[in-house]
Amino acid sequence: MKYLIILLAACFSFYGCETATKTTEKQFFLPPVTTYNYVDIDGVKLFYRAAGDKNNPTIVLLHGYPSSSHSYRHLIPMLATHYYVIAPDNLGSGYSTHLDPTVTTYTFDLLADYTQKLIDTLQIDTYVMYMQDFGAPVGYRMMMKDPTRITALIVQNANAYLDGLTPKRQEFFRTAQSDTSQTKHDFLYNLTGKEAIINQQYLFDLDSTNINIQSPDAWTHDLAFLRSEKDREIQVQLFQDYNTNLIRYPKWQNMLRTYQPKTLIAWGKKDIKFNANGAKAYLRDLPNAEIHLLDAGHFAAEEKTRDIGQLILEFLAKYNIE
Repeated sequence: MKYLIILLAACFSFYGCETATKTTEKQFFLPPVTTYNYVDIDGVKLFYRAAGDKNNPTIVLLHGYPSSSHSYRHLIPMLATHYYVIAPDNLGSGYSTHLDPTVTTYTFDLLADYTQKLIDTLQIDTYVMYMQDFGAPVGYRMMMKDPTRITALIVQNANAYLDGLTPKRQEFFRTAQSDTSQTKHDFLYNLTGKEAIINQQYLFDLDSTNINIQSPDAWTHDLAFLRSEKDREIQVQLFQDYNTNLIRYPKWQNMLRTYQPKTLIAWGKKDIKFNANGAKAYLRDLPNAEIHLLDAGHFAAEEKTRDIGQLILEFLAKYNIE
């Protein structure tokens, strides 16, 4: 009995001390610091945000219209705890150089070429690619050149199927390319103005359940880079070029069907312009894709940052991309 009491006392002392030690040695996991960087390429400066350990797998975040890498300011720290994250600004957007559109014609080929040069300059061989809106035509052009460099796709309101565009929306893109009248130009130009950016982009598909989640920082930042006539003309030229994407959809679909990349689809189902049918259409060519229709609009990464961050981390861990 004496030895049993001593043993119990020793066990109590041991586990008690261990508990105290664990309590006093509690660890806090904080996200890595985001850095803000420029790279000189072909006489222009391309801006990108970066965070995380370069020895980890890389995630490249490609932004949409009318935004920049600023749209991923909340998502970057969530992903950078496990990955090296790069979020570039397109040529002509955000902090990247805005070449004069009267001298340089802006196309999605041009944006993709510069973004690929940035990735190559940073010596990133393989990467996970996240695409939203304009990010899809940039990303798929990059992927078409070498699909094997893409270890996984994250598709967030990023069209590659006509299913995601109503007939009216398809006609908008076709006439933006084919109608070269001043009237059409002026119409497109007005879409790059303050009222349109706020109410026809960011607030367009919000309602009482999510309107207070959308930060005004988003459109305030975007409008800061759309102050001049030339800045707005850059976006007009991209509207005029957008129909080239619709024409290429079959080629992109064939690439997806052929290479079967690991794919996560996280789509704001309240998006009216790029509707949820565009998300579901991916399953025709990627039957193993993981799809989540979120209670959000076109800018789901702004509204549901935490949800998307968790989906990405769980998805990539499932495929041991970590």
